[in-house]
Amino acid sequence: MKTLPDNPDLGHLRRQAKDLLAGLRELRPGATLADAQASLADQYGFRTWTELKAEVDRRQGQAEVAAPELARRITARFGLGEPAGEMRSLSRPDEVGRRWLLPTTRGRFTARTVDDVYPVTDGTANARFQEAAARAGVLLPAPVRSTDGAVVERIDGSSWRVYEWLRTGPPLVAPVSAPITRAVGAVLATVHGLAIPAGSLCPWTSTRLAGRSWPEVADLATAKGAPWAPVLVAALPTLLELEALSAAPIPAGAPVLCHNNLTPGNVRAGAAGRLVVTGWEHAAGLPPVWELCSALVNWTATPSGVRALLDGYQERAGAVPALSLDSFRGTATALQNYVAGQIDLALEAGPGDLAFAERNVRHLLTHLPSRAGYERILEWSAIKKRATPARN
Repeated sequence: MKTLPDNPDLGHLRRQAKDLLAGLRELRPGATLADAQASLADQYGFRTWTELKAEVDRRQGQAEVAAPELARRITARFGLGEPAGEMRSLSRPDEVGRRWLLPTTRGRFTARTVDDVYPVTDGTANARFQEAAARAGVLLPAPVRSTDGAVVERIDGSSWRVYEWLRTGPPLVAPVSAPITRAVGAVLATVHGLAIPAGSLCPWTSTRLAGRSWPEVADLATAKGAPWAPVLVAALPTLLELEALSAAPIPAGAPVLCHNNLTPGNVRAGAAGRLVVTGWEHAAGLPPVWELCSALVNWTATPSGVRALLDGYQERAGAVPALSLDSFRGTATALQNYVAGQIDLALEAGPGDLAFAERNVRHLLTHLPSRAGYERILEWSAIKKRATPARN
């Protein structure tokens, strides 16, 4: 489920709906702006556009303000000059930490905690990976090193990273138009083309981490009286299909560093429409074909979308890896780990977080991709393959 920023902008939502309409019309030519608004509201976990707008109004001006001393310590440690205004939260805490906007006498920066990133990554290696991607042509907020040359600094009990601020639009929303999907394919191929060796496979994407089976999780949710427990029970067949895919063989060859989270929520439109890629903290070792399949699931909803993404990848890489149902192992495994984690959070949520957590779990369980969906993507990719002329 998409998450509203701490100080949401109705203008950004209207832009997201307008951009979403272009993608919807490739799926349904008769789609209207009202259809796009309804789809956007659903992706944020609300039943209607009116409910989404009401939530935006309710949350205006509710961003948290960091203690001035914390802002001063961060600016001093990272050599950012002096604070030039309040350091305000940009979003609720996510699976990594929390993002903050930090205005200084040297400009604007994004500061974020990275206390919860999994798997734990080496900050220096992660920053070098981002810098290599930037040199290869990927547009991204540049990581900032501290005055001691460190990428991650421990300040007031949390681990902090800082990035330069880039002016962009709001996060993208799928389905996107074919030109954007093609550009995503090109970004992915660029990152894979770096071929930076990784020491091991990302456990989040390669291993089912939960200790309970899906039926046991459903029994636990039912016993605790979770209002979404019946939705989980109804989703068990799909979850068990995904679990079976997690047993597929791992592709031969050493893993390489991949972005590992290239979803619409981590991509924005920047100057001249160029894609700006964020969310690099999860970068880890994967077979490139796993990340390609994940992108196909997260970005495409039509044959033309699949063709556009694969065309963009092929134009940059020269070839597309062979795809099979086994290639979706990483996608299926990571999704199960994420759903299991969100269920745990919902079962433990306190009064302040309960409504969001329950809405989030309900949305996840009612929007799970299925084995049939993966097979449909393979069919569409085969159409693309047949339509591609042989290379001399």
